[in-house]
Amino acid sequence: MQDLESAAVIGLFALLVLIALLCLLSLSRWLGGYRPQWDKEQPFECGIPPTGDAHPQIPVHFYVIAVSFLIFDIEAIFLFVWAAAYWELGLPGVIGAIVFILVLLLGLAYEWCKGGLSWSPDKTTREL
Repeated sequence: MQDLESAAVIGLFALLVLIALLCLLSLSRWLGGYRPQWDKEQPFECGIPPTGDAHPQIPVHFYVIAVSFLIFDIEAIFLFVWAAAYWELGLPGVIGAIVFILVLLLGLAYEWCKGGLSWSPDKTTREL
């Protein structure tokens, strides 16, 4: 019963926050208004007139590096938590951590063999 009451309090709080957000956004729109003008719609480039496309196409390789970074960053977080609970986990925890690290090392080796970690353009043309 206690869990149901705390869930109701959290739900009520979330509802109140949503209502406050909608009220503030509506009040801002009503008081501030919106008057589009050509000058206001132009991007500001430190006084320099904009040239070219504002959204150049970025090579997929940059996204591969970013996702790899996120995966191994999350791995580090899991290993810090594992290290904090090392004595409580015992042998099953050690075996689980070894399996976890081996799976990630296999993924790293696969990415390395496919050229996903290489910055040179000739190596990145291989299909990931």
